[in-house]
Amino acid sequence: MAAPVARSRLRGNAARRTVNARPEKPAVSRAAVASGSNSVPVIAVTSGEPAGVGPDICLALARKRFAARIVVLGDREMLESRARQLGLRVRLRDPGSGMTSDSIACLHVPLSYTCRAGTLDRRSAPYVISLLDRAIAGCKSGEFAALTTAPVHKGVINDGGIPFIGHTEYLAERTGAAQVVMMLAGGGLRVALATTHLALKDVPRALTREGLERTIRVLHAELIRRFGISAPRILVAGLNPHGGEGGYFGREEIEVIGPVLEKLRAEGLRLTGPLPADTMFVPERLAGADCVLAMYHDQGLPVLKYASFGKGINVTLGLPMIRTSVDHGTAVDLAGTGRAEPDSLFAAVEAAVEMAQIEAQARR
Repeated sequence: MAAPVARSRLRGNAARRTVNARPEKPAVSRAAVASGSNSVPVIAVTSGEPAGVGPDICLALARKRFAARIVVLGDREMLESRARQLGLRVRLRDPGSGMTSDSIACLHVPLSYTCRAGTLDRRSAPYVISLLDRAIAGCKSGEFAALTTAPVHKGVINDGGIPFIGHTEYLAERTGAAQVVMMLAGGGLRVALATTHLALKDVPRALTREGLERTIRVLHAELIRRFGISAPRILVAGLNPHGGEGGYFGREEIEVIGPVLEKLRAEGLRLTGPLPADTMFVPERLAGADCVLAMYHDQGLPVLKYASFGKGINVTLGLPMIRTSVDHGTAVDLAGTGRAEPDSLFAAVEAAVEMAQIEAQARR
């Protein structure tokens, strides 16, 4: 019998109950990674907004080793210029060449102008989108096992004439995903969202029985598929203060959330809720859960970011590909200063590698 899997970074504190559900993954040797072995996953990393910290933290990948081959997508000249600005001795090499300790594999995607760190320019909009499109194409073809994204600047992309709500929505559209779920992980927590980038006034109207049911089904299936949790336990928040106080503060818990949970619990899903958000994140509740589902962006993410900021990650569930991301923005004021911390990118890449290994093992 195979030895049990060691507790992973992604599974978090609450997943100790199910950590033995899968056999141990074989170790990947550094030699196999360096030689470009076909058994090693290839992770695409888009460098994001060129005036922000994306290039800075991507260059930091040269000092980290992963059980995978990492390919950074970006303009080679821009990345080399940023390395000189940061005083880094990093060599950019072609993706198919051998790995060395001071190098990064770079898939060149040209930028149409000379970018300055910290200076936003709408001309970067088509470049940023082309990074994503090239990475998506590589994931579809099998060239890449997963995608990790550095931050983009939504305002710049829209100012450049390209309608763009966010990575999550763009990836869903480009891959034809019927339903995607945004989930952040870090600090021993996983927090998924029933709605994402909406004005608070629009959230109640966006919460429907059909939409919430689809979200929970995707979340449940992906916790099994991507994270190896055999029987996920999910805490589900209510929308209103005190869970609506029996309808006094709102009826969404009675008319939308509660009926959906009852239906899915009858099918065997392990769902607790709807719970008042102000008492949902207490340790006693979290100890019996694998994930929390919040009804809107700022209901759940402040707690997770308090627990993990700088080391948290974003995962898009429901895509036909693996996608992880940093949990922070472009931080234009830090670009080129050497003060940008790469820990979130490191964690996002490690998560992508782990999910790619779980997926590969499931296919065997």
